[in-house]
Amino acid sequence: MSDNSSKNSLHHFMLISMPQMEDENFTRSLVYICEHSEKGAMGLVINRPNNIAFTDILPQLDISDADITDVEHPIFTGGPVQPEHGFVLHTPLSNKQWQSSIQVSEDLCLTTSSDVINDIAHANGPEHSLIALGYSGWGPGQLEQELVDNAWLCCPFDADIVFNLPPEDRFQAAANLLGIDINLISTKIGHG
Repeated sequence: MSDNSSKNSLHHFMLISMPQMEDENFTRSLVYICEHSEKGAMGLVINRPNNIAFTDILPQLDISDADITDVEHPIFTGGPVQPEHGFVLHTPLSNKQWQSSIQVSEDLCLTTSSDVINDIAHANGPEHSLIALGYSGWGPGQLEQELVDNAWLCCPFDADIVFNLPPEDRFQAAANLLGIDINLISTKIGHG
C-alpha cells in the first residue's frame, strides 16, 4: 500500500453512498477505503453479499473441502473492478502471516492470497474476516470530485459494523455514526 499520511486521506474510513447515487454498483453501498493517496483510491463494498456460496470458491482455489468448518461465510461483491479477483479484509493474527497480506491499519489487514481462505475454511483463520470479489477503484482526483459532488458521506471505520452486523444493517448503522437517518435525505439537490 502507498503512503496514506496525507491529512486529507480517507484511508481507513468508510463511504456511505448518497441517495442520488446513479451508479447501480454503489446504490445504498457502504465502502471501506483500503487506500487513498494522490494516485487514487481503492476500497471494498462491505454491505453487498452476492449469490456465490463459500464452498463454490474452494475448488477454484484448489482448497480441499474436507473438514470445512465455515460453510456459511458470505461472499461480497467488493466492487466492479476485477470481479474475478478475491480480497479478504480481516483482523490480524499475532502468530500468523499470509502470503499476500498487507496491514492497512493497526487493526486490519487486506490479503489477496488463497492461503487465508484455506485457513478460514478450516477454522485457522483470523477472528474476523470479510471476503469480497472485485474492488472499487478511483483514479487520481476522482474520489475527491465525487465528494465535492455530494455522492458520498464519509464516516470513521467501525469494526463492529463491518464484522458483527448483518450486511443489510451496515448502511444505516454507518449513517447513524454521523447522526443521520439516510432514508430522510432528499434526492433532490438545488435551489427552490
